[in-house]
Amino acid sequence: MEMLLNASIPNVLPLPQFISINHNHARRRSLRCFGKNGESNGLSSGPFQMDHDDMEVHQNHSQSFNSKEEKQIDIWRLFKEAQQNILYLNKQRLMAMEELDRVKNERNSLLNKIEQLEAKKQGNTRRDKLATSSELLLRIDSMVLTGIIGGREASDFRKLVMDSRGGVADDFYDAIYKKDAELLAELHHFSVKGKKKGFHIVHICTEMEPVASVGFLASYVTGISRALQRKGNLVEVILPKYATLNLDEVQGFREVEAQFYSYFNGQLHENRIWTGVVHGIGVTFIQPVYYSSFFSRERVYGYSNDFERFTYFSRASLDYIVKSGKQPDVLHIHNWQTSIIGPLFWDVFVNQGLEGTRILLTCQGFDSQCLEQPEKLALCGLDPARLHRPDRLQDKDKAHLVNILKGGVVYSNKVIIMPSIELNDRIISRLGHGLEPTLNIHKDKLLIAPCGFDKSTWDPSLDKFLPQNYSADNVKGKSVCKASLQRHLDLPQQASKVLVGCICSDISDFDLENLKMLVWMASKRGVQFIFMGFSQSAGISMALEFFQEDVKDENMRFIDNYDEALSHLIFAGSDIMLCPSFDTPLLQVPLKALKYGTAPIAVRFADNRFRHFGDHDMEITEFSQFINKTFAKMSLSQAIEEIKNNPSEWNRRITDAMTKDFSWDAECSDRHHDAYASIKGL
Repeated sequence: MEMLLNASIPNVLPLPQFISINHNHARRRSLRCFGKNGESNGLSSGPFQMDHDDMEVHQNHSQSFNSKEEKQIDIWRLFKEAQQNILYLNKQRLMAMEELDRVKNERNSLLNKIEQLEAKKQGNTRRDKLATSSELLLRIDSMVLTGIIGGREASDFRKLVMDSRGGVADDFYDAIYKKDAELLAELHHFSVKGKKKGFHIVHICTEMEPVASVGFLASYVTGISRALQRKGNLVEVILPKYATLNLDEVQGFREVEAQFYSYFNGQLHENRIWTGVVHGIGVTFIQPVYYSSFFSRERVYGYSNDFERFTYFSRASLDYIVKSGKQPDVLHIHNWQTSIIGPLFWDVFVNQGLEGTRILLTCQGFDSQCLEQPEKLALCGLDPARLHRPDRLQDKDKAHLVNILKGGVVYSNKVIIMPSIELNDRIISRLGHGLEPTLNIHKDKLLIAPCGFDKSTWDPSLDKFLPQNYSADNVKGKSVCKASLQRHLDLPQQASKVLVGCICSDISDFDLENLKMLVWMASKRGVQFIFMGFSQSAGISMALEFFQEDVKDENMRFIDNYDEALSHLIFAGSDIMLCPSFDTPLLQVPLKALKYGTAPIAVRFADNRFRHFGDHDMEITEFSQFINKTFAKMSLSQAIEEIKNNPSEWNRRITDAMTKDFSWDAECSDRHHDAYASIKGL
């Protein structure tokens, strides 16, 4: 640093020259010559002689010399001080320049952050308005429960909010934090004109991402609710208040000052109500007071009294809807856990101000049905004798029991099966799990809907986890992502190598054997593999560990837990994504793979159900049609062969796939909206 500083010193005067004089030596070398008359000629040599005048001259000369020497020393001292000052000033100058650079960098960083915040603010304007509207609706519910307004007035206010979502949000952004009386006064003075365009939908369910997430139901409820609300519908969610709720994700979480009562086990029981907003969706949490242990547990499912737990919640949800004066167009229920709402609604609640409401049931499969003793139906106020019949809740194979999921199918106006690449007839014949007669009788109710994914999070052109973004119009960034993925996992960085990703949470032993064979064959051709496997099941985790040992290879990497950032990079950097099947819903792997320009290839590629697909069959989804034409009948070895030998055709398939929209906002929300419209006319 000092050398740098010295080098930067400007030109200065040269250092003064000093001559050292030896006075003794001068005396010995002096010469003096004397003539005959005694006068000196200055040429003789001999001992040094000095007369009085010479001594005076010498003394004067010495004094003069000493004076000059002192002046030179003073000059040198001043010069050294000046030099030190210059060095100090240069140091200060460099420090100032460094500080200036730091300030400039901070300023640029702040400007970038401001731009990002402005962009985020603009992008979230719609979401903020929806959140404000949802909070306003929850405040209306609170005023009904506390007796400030009646059910009819509350219904008018809700329609007011629905008819002008944006306008209400702008006018009531600050008002929602005011006291009830002040808010009510503003509601009375607020008027809008317009015709209602959307539906009022209330989900009664047991999961919602990210506050209570176990499986596919959580992401489905959140994804489809946000998509439908973006299209002008009013969507609300009712959940149990689990002890394990992720409350950090709930905006404006608070307890309502009033309680309500619901019927269970022969008497009325008190419930506490909590409200909040999740991703712009108004959520109501129901907490039993007497049966507080129902939802104060470590898990959501898997207890011997699950029937009692979720039957209580279902009945309490309906009691809350009536108490709050809600009149939704659709009650959307899910799987067996809330299927009891079907018979409860039509046998008990339809005449309590809900005459215009209809029921839609979503099933993520028919393998979990819940069989119980008929007399347990009386716990929530149902008549066992009336329902324990073959055409209602009686189970086909175990006639002495009632089937709760069957009750949901029988008593719903529409049943959405999702996600599935099957046709209705094949669902009835192959996947009914004993419900085939019931599904056949009610087949006109059945509707297949595809899965979806959150395109605000999963989009390679915007993905914050990628080293370089890309799109169907410019895919150069995908090769950068591939190199980054290889480097991150210490794989040979060769663009020509085929890279296969696999992200799974649940693979059967049979699938593992198929997977071992596929991996072994492909690894002989230098193909790289990345497996990200995770499961809450100890058996599946152990099977994955054995699989890792059996197929250990230098071109393979295993990640034994889910990493969000790495999963994005795997989707972007892989050429092929292995999937257990195309209708496994949990991670929406095939849909995300298509968006990221990665070919989804099923491990069970030889499934003959694809031969039943045809363009003329309108029952199947757009995703099923597309996947059938592109990758459904392609094996892993065939995909590798086409990548290497026919890259132009492969690239055409990939870019075409990237242009498709299989998010929640596309076909999935359209089919749901059509289902709501069809049952409202019943």
